[in-house]
Amino acid sequence: MTPGIHLFHKPVGPTSFSLVQECIRTIHAAHPQHPPSVCHGGTLDPFASGLLLILVEPATQLFDYLHAVPKVYEATVRWGVETENGDPLGNITSTGDTSVLTPARLDEVLGTFVGWREQTPHVTSARRVGGERAYVRARRGEQVQMPAAQVYLHEASWLAHDLPNQSRLRITVRGGYYVRALARDIGRTLRCGAHLGELHRVSIGPWSDPGPGKSGELHGSQILPWAIRRILTDQEVGELRQGRYIPRGKLLPSDWDLPAGFPNPQAPIRGFHKDLLRFLLDTEGDKLRARVTLRGGL
Repeated sequence: MTPGIHLFHKPVGPTSFSLVQECIRTIHAAHPQHPPSVCHGGTLDPFASGLLLILVEPATQLFDYLHAVPKVYEATVRWGVETENGDPLGNITSTGDTSVLTPARLDEVLGTFVGWREQTPHVTSARRVGGERAYVRARRGEQVQMPAAQVYLHEASWLAHDLPNQSRLRITVRGGYYVRALARDIGRTLRCGAHLGELHRVSIGPWSDPGPGKSGELHGSQILPWAIRRILTDQEVGELRQGRYIPRGKLLPSDWDLPAGFPNPQAPIRGFHKDLLRFLLDTEGDKLRARVTLRGGL
């Protein structure tokens, strides 16, 4: 696994962290003298499947810049039962009458969740509370008070219904959105209860799930393609490495367009040298300065 962003298919069952550990072992076996720097680019619950990004070496510095881009999920919402963690593995906390469910009513309720909205994730989520993952504190038996957060749902539609049992859902969201919490909140709005039976991450930005047994890797202009670009000279690379400013120069358009109306992720400028991504740059007046230096390039 070379430095860069790697696309993996996460199957149902393992944790995202276990796949990161497997990648670390693979890299370390090939280069035992150099402990690798590896992380994932956004977790998936054990019951979920789909695209998992693995960031290797300098690419680990890109984690924060993957948060605010579109993520597409498909899910099965099971009606009539709410569980403590919002998925099929949790204990049942309440049940309700599903006779009220019709496609028209489900369309009406789903539409009320589109846009910016406050959302409170389950205590079994990976959201940090007091500097620690909520699920870690919950497993210790602590009472965890989950704060609400502003989240963004860009598009949502029902793919199919098998009422009153379940429905298939497809959504496009900004990072930080909890699909389990959406199912729970729709169930509460309808007073029937709901939880996720299945969850699949279809894509992150322009990158799609490669499918079982497949993978891919990203380098150069494929990395953060929603950000604008600046081509750097040898001299400018030297200046940036010394922490100095360079002229703003000519900025080139992004390599991938966000969906119409999607909130701007406020990405830094990508600085390229010899077809490799070397820096993430900030604008200060008519000058540029390095925000992140990607040693060796990607």
